[in-house]
Amino acid sequence: MNQNRAIVHMDLDTFFVSCERLLDSKLIGKPVLIGGTSDRGVVASCSYESRRFGIHSAMPMRMAKQLCPEAIVLRGNSGIYTKFSNMVTEVIKESVPLYEKASVDEFYIDLTGMDKFFGCHKLACEIRQRIIKETGLPISFGLSINKTVSKIATGEAKPNNQIQILKGTEKPFLSPLSVRKIPMVGEVTYKSLCDLGIKRIKTIQEMPMEMMHRVLGKNGLSIWKKANGIDNAPVVQYHERKSISTERTFDKDTTDVRKLESIITAMAENLVYHLRKGNKLTSCVTFKIRYSDFQTYTMQKKIPFSSADHKIIPVVMELYKRLYQRRLLVRLIGVKFSHLVEGGYQIDVFDDDEKIINLYQAMDKMRERYGDRAVIRAKAMEARSIGRWNAFNGEPPPLLANRRQ
Repeated sequence: MNQNRAIVHMDLDTFFVSCERLLDSKLIGKPVLIGGTSDRGVVASCSYESRRFGIHSAMPMRMAKQLCPEAIVLRGNSGIYTKFSNMVTEVIKESVPLYEKASVDEFYIDLTGMDKFFGCHKLACEIRQRIIKETGLPISFGLSINKTVSKIATGEAKPNNQIQILKGTEKPFLSPLSVRKIPMVGEVTYKSLCDLGIKRIKTIQEMPMEMMHRVLGKNGLSIWKKANGIDNAPVVQYHERKSISTERTFDKDTTDVRKLESIITAMAENLVYHLRKGNKLTSCVTFKIRYSDFQTYTMQKKIPFSSADHKIIPVVMELYKRLYQRRLLVRLIGVKFSHLVEGGYQIDVFDDDEKIINLYQAMDKMRERYGDRAVIRAKAMEARSIGRWNAFNGEPPPLLANRRQ
């Protein structure tokens, strides 16, 4: 592994709030909360001004409003955020040969070897300035020899700034910081570390690797490496065409509309579940239909980034209805979600409340325990099997592999 790597982590500051401020300058300097606006809603994003009151993302909106009654609460618009995210992606795409879009507002860029031509820090600064100039959005970056150190550095650079960690200074840079700053240390792991009296990264650096392994298992080993600034993970080339799809070929061509709609619903529902399971969001839905004469038609629609059944399944059904020619025998149907990014459910919480989020989480838990089709929509019940499945990880679940009916 090349130890002279130059990895940049770029993160748009309070991205959703920054987008809203571009559209309404009166929001600048005010405490702003974005998320579900009902009392059952959840905070998806909050401005730095509101964080001073102890507000953070994923907090119930009701509690956030109690902490800061003067906060301006906005429902948010995922379509606008998707548009701005794509604008930033375009600037990065035009500027560098290798980048990874880690989520709608976060990027890794590999500038290894670019210093021969240009100077990595100078190039990263120029990209950042170009993004600020062309989109109006504040963005921060960290530059170091690996992803972990760069991501932590970005957190220290915020808001709207940049930090370079020179090779060989990773450990002293990380040393005084809270262990909570290590990527992959969530609330549960943080509590476990605190119970062990480990609050600063310096403590982990001073511990033998074997001890961390003994206490926290495989997870402890990863945390120890990250705390010591060791991370060989590559920047994975981002392809907008990255997709997840399923197709179903009928043994006997059909015109049974009820059967078709049931299977399409089941296919779409199952794919959306696998999006959430893979912590992915899609922004492009495609429907495909092939008739008995082998004439094949496809139609796609761009949507705001999502991984929610109630946002995506209606789009799939809309495309099917626009393409389907009645009285023609159908041989094959297919559904595909593309333009995937990491992102979990965060971007869908603007107009959902805890009830919907909790419902999806409960359904997904049951599917993980009892199988993909343990919980299905009534409309999808007629579909005994779903179809041939192609995933982003290349591994179809056993229930879906190469089924025909």
